[in-house]
Amino acid sequence: LGLSGPPGAGKSTFIECFGKMLTERNHKVSVLAVDPSSSTSGGSLLGDKTRMTELSRDMNAYIRPSPTGGTLGGVTRTTNEAILLCEGGGYDVVLVETVGVGQSEFAVADMVDMFILLLPPAGGDELQGIKRGIIEMADLVAINKADGDLVVPARRIQAEYISAMKLLRKRSKVWRPKV
Repeated sequence: LGLSGPPGAGKSTFIECFGKMLTERNHKVSVLAVDPSSSTSGGSLLGDKTRMTELSRDMNAYIRPSPTGGTLGGVTRTTNEAILLCEGGGYDVVLVETVGVGQSEFAVADMVDMFILLLPPAGGDELQGIKRGIIEMADLVAINKADGDLVVPARRIQAEYISAMKLLRKRSKVWRPKV
């Protein structure tokens, strides 16, 4: 599964909760988390292990943070090979968290079985994604953080994306993207 979304959408939190649910059901989960690299130093924070503390201690989970190294598209130059290595190593679920910073971070969509776009319920111009970029590639749009005071904005953005996705050309004859 490939996951992307804007900063603050809750990608790492979602992955930790979803990953824990999967390991509790006896799945072996691998997380390939991609972080942006500094254009100045080339370094990267690689902080996903610290944000996924429970999952990082789970014996049935593996978390590998990697810097983009300047690669565009939200993944690294070797993400596809890393997916194959994880599958070969016995991990039956591989979650790829992209950099997730804009409309063009969807290179992972061609590497995975399902591409999920996570969106926060109150992020400004809600139909920003309809700009024929990342939204066209999504197999599933998940409105995250939809609780408490954010239930109403979450329902609104869900309705807007359901409506907007009807305007997009279908990529598959058997699957219609869900929101």
